[in-house]
Order: sequence, then structure tokens, then C-alpha cells
Amino acid sequence: MATKISQAEINNMVWKACDTFRGVIDPSQYKDYILTMLFIKYLSDVWKDKREDYMKKYNNDKERTERALNHERFLVPAHSTFDYLFEKRNDNNVGELINIALNDLEEANRSKLEGVFRNIDFNSNNLGPVKERNVRLKNLLSDFANDKLDLRPSHLDNHDIIGNAYEFLIANFASDAGKKGGEFYTPKEVAQLLAKLLQPKPGARISDPTSGSGSLLIRVAHEVGNDNFSLYGQENNGSTWALCRMNMFLHEMDKADIEWGDTLNNPKLLEGDQLMKFDIVVANPPFSLDKWGAEIASADKYNRFWRGVPPKSKADYAFITHMVETTYETHGKVGVVVPHGVLFRGSSEGRIRQQFIEENLLEAVIGLPSNLFFGTGIPAAILIFNRGKQTKDVLFIDASKDFEAGKNQNRLREKDIQRIVDTYNAFRKGSREDIPKYAHVAKPDEIKENDFNLNIPRYVDTFEEEPEVNIAQVQKEIVVLETELKTVQSQMDKYLKELGV
Repeated sequence: MATKISQAEINNMVWKACDTFRGVIDPSQYKDYILTMLFIKYLSDVWKDKREDYMKKYNNDKERTERALNHERFLVPAHSTFDYLFEKRNDNNVGELINIALNDLEEANRSKLEGVFRNIDFNSNNLGPVKERNVRLKNLLSDFANDKLDLRPSHLDNHDIIGNAYEFLIANFASDAGKKGGEFYTPKEVAQLLAKLLQPKPGARISDPTSGSGSLLIRVAHEVGNDNFSLYGQENNGSTWALCRMNMFLHEMDKADIEWGDTLNNPKLLEGDQLMKFDIVVANPPFSLDKWGAEIASADKYNRFWRGVPPKSKADYAFITHMVETTYETHGKVGVVVPHGVLFRGSSEGRIRQQFIEENLLEAVIGLPSNLFFGTGIPAAILIFNRGKQTKDVLFIDASKDFEAGKNQNRLREKDIQRIVDTYNAFRKGSREDIPKYAHVAKPDEIKENDFNLNIPRYVDTFEEEPEVNIAQVQKEIVVLETELKTVQSQMDKYLKELGV
């Protein structure tokens, strides 16, 4: 029996395939080609594996095998398989052939793949002039044709390996893409923290209105502990939406409903003519998005902005408002990553913040370390809103000093995540004890006295007092030093005199 491919091996092989595009186009662009090719290779290998199984089962009866294949999870036309494309790798129109393969793969699986490949063009001038483009695509196909890169389920170390490899690639692309990386990926440690804070239960409806590549949504789903959940998301960027759809399939979450569009101006997750409601809504929205549609928000057909319209240059509270409005009124929970300005900025944002607090929806404010996110070094915070909140108090946590420093980016350690989660869980269970320089439970009156300003230092005192100075001891040390200085100066004068200076 062949040795099964490990997670480390597949990660190394798919990452090496990126060498074909490095230095040619931006990582935020070439991710689409690499991830799409991984998707094609996976579908093709699974299809080939199924065909072999059915041929054995039906004693090489091709007709019965084809009928059985028509009931499989995905249908893969012969000219859409990776093996076919690899055979055509030397053709002058190889980019066009890949596009045709994708189009026909989409047509054969319209209920699942409709629109997924519409923003991905392997015949694009982005890949260079025709001759250079053909060389790059040939190299890309050759990289994925590696005999060791056999993605048939029977050859994999575990069934999560392909989804994990996809996540590995997305994380590395986000790191390479810098600021653009933050648009499609939430660092896995932050996603893990949000998942543990939100504690989704079996049967939960889970949504991410700015789903990016889907990594955060998948991480929260895994926290359920079984397959009894339903996933929903919306993403505004077309190519990122496509990656999210593929990510769901590679994690065998085929029923996830991921819509393409602008959540604030055109929410697509609806039931009838009303916003769909969820048990859990989680997001890492773009920080302080400008020109988000404030001028039409007051006429919103779903009346989401009844608490007030956020400023046109900062959409933070627009996303928060949408998230809260799409939770179940009795028990829905929201976990959202925000810049610190959300905690204290005034005007319309201050009024909206006050309204949320007076409605007793805000449950926790958690300050995170700086430089955790791709493309920005600013510190962020997590806000937890809870429709089923059992107390009027609000928990404040300052976790800004707990992290592992990295060369380009800091990261939360497992112990840092667990400390935050343990503190939050204790609060949820009724604990009202402060943790010096780390956590404070604020009463409503205290927040009101602070004019509904949620800036964490107002509640968690992290001031480090200077050590007490013993004046008498310091004076004695000064006298000793002065005496020693006189002795040294006298010795120096003696040496200089001997030298005739």
C-alpha cells in the first residue's frame, strides 16, 4: 500500500507551485490561479478514484459506471479533468483550454458552482504575453502533476488535509499580500478566539456578513463539535467570494450559502422580504470603510439603522448594526473585530454606542495586541453582543500585552486565547471579580458616568507604578560615588604629570 501523503508534504508541494508566479503578479492576484488549480486537481483525483471504484464494482461495465458517476457529489467532464489539461500543457492555447474546462465544470455543476470561476481568467494578459503565459501555465500544471501530489481520499493522511492545505495557502497569500491580505483572511488565532467566545451550539445558524475567504466562518463551525449547523455568508469581492465557495467545498461544507454582493447596501441573506436571522453572527469587517452608502442608509428597506446612521467615512457601526439586527431577538450572539476608535468616537457613533449599551446588548469588550492583522499594525478589539444576556454588567478585558512577538506580525498563543476565554466564561457564570491589570466588570452606572465611552483604560487600570525610591540610600550611594570619583581624578592627575602633560 502506498504511503499516504501528510499535511506537511502537501503544504510544501502546493506552496512550491507558487514559484511559477512570484515576481510576475501580486500575491493577492496569483492566489486565484493557485487555489483554483488545487480545486481542479482535487475534484479530478476524487472523480478518478470514484471511476476506478465503480469499474471494479461493476466488472468494468462502462455504462453502469457512468450512470453511477452521475450521482456523485460533483460531475467532472472529461476535458475538465486535470489529467486532460496536463496532456494539453504544451498547446499554444493552454490558457483558453483551462478557461473552457472551468466553464464546462461550472455548467455541469450549476447548483453548486454557478459563477465561481467567472472572475478567474487563465488566458489573461496579467500572466504576461502569450509565450510567457504559456510557459507559466505549463509550469503550474507540471507542479500539480507531481506523482506525490495524489489527492485521492485513499491516499491522504486524513479527510481534512485538502481543506487544511487550502487554508495554509490562503494564510500565506494573506501574509505576502500585506494590506490586501487583511481583506480576505482573519488570522487563525483570532478566528479560534472568536469561535471559543461565541460557543455555537449544535443546530446553530451561523453567519459572516463579510465572509472573505471563509476561514473565520469555518473555524466557528468547527467549534460546534459535529456537523449539525448551517453556514451563511456574503462577500463583496467577486474573486474572494469564489475562493470562499471553493473553501467550503474543500471542507465538505457543500450546503453553505455564500452570497456575492454588498452586505450594507444589498443584503442577500433573506427569508421572504425580511433579513434572515441567525444564532451566531461573526465578522472581521474592513476597518473604517469609507463611502459605504451612508447617504441612502436612512431609507434602508430593512430599517437596520434606526439607532442612527454612522458617518459616511466610517462603516464600523454600520456593520455592527447589521450584525445585531440579523440575530435572533431572544438569544442571538455577535462577535465582531473592530478598531479601537469604535469604543470612543463621538457624534453619531457615540449615540449608536449609547443605544446599544442602554438596550443591554453589549456583553464584553476585549482589547487585543497590536500587529495581529495583515496590513495594519494598529491594535483592535473584539465586541461581544448577546441578545440573551443575563446581567446588565459589561466585561472589559485588556489582553494587549499577551502575545508572541513575530518578525512581521504578532500572534496570540494558546495560553493567551485560553486566558481570555476562561475570563469570559467565568463572567458568564456569574463571577464579578476583577483581575488586576487584566479584567474589570463594569456596572451600567460606571459606563454612564464615562459618557458611554468604552475605551478600555477607563475600566482596566494597567498603570505600572514606579518602584519606591529610598532617598537616604540613594544619598549614601552618591557620597560613595563622589569619593571614588575624586580618587580616580587624583590618580589621573598623577599620570598626566608623569607624562609631562
